[in-house]
Amino acid sequence: MISDRLAQMLTAQIQSELSAHQNYMAINIWFRRQSLDGWAALFKEQAMEEAGHAMKIINFLLDVGVEFDLPTIPVASTRFGSALEAVQSAKNSEMKVSSEFRAMAKAAAEEGDWTSFQFLQWFIEEQVEEEAKMDKLIDLVNSGLNLFQAEKLLEKFGGEG
Repeated sequence: MISDRLAQMLTAQIQSELSAHQNYMAINIWFRRQSLDGWAALFKEQAMEEAGHAMKIINFLLDVGVEFDLPTIPVASTRFGSALEAVQSAKNSEMKVSSEFRAMAKAAAEEGDWTSFQFLQWFIEEQVEEEAKMDKLIDLVNSGLNLFQAEKLLEKFGGEG
């Protein structure tokens, strides 16, 4: 039902989503070590969201009859030099994932694989929101506000402050 090329790309995307999950869990751990529980909760929520994205792809591949193996997930370091480095890591991850989804949508359009193209639209829209969220968090860290005080502002980012 979908092209072999897109099936392979989506299978590879499972790794990207689960790697993002791992990265967000690593950031969660870093913030917990700093006793910044609101920041930690926000990144734990992000981690769960990424795992959900992987499951959405898995379900799609199963629904369209693609047989696949789960890819391996690389180790994610829980060591960051600063809050800015941790949040920038999240932003870099989101930019990578956005690029991957755009490449898949382009491939789907080129191949006339409209089933995959339509499926990918949700992720592309989601990535716009995710990158914007990380930009705002970077701005919050860079604002000079004490990170403990900044936790009160995290609710508008989806975390518990």
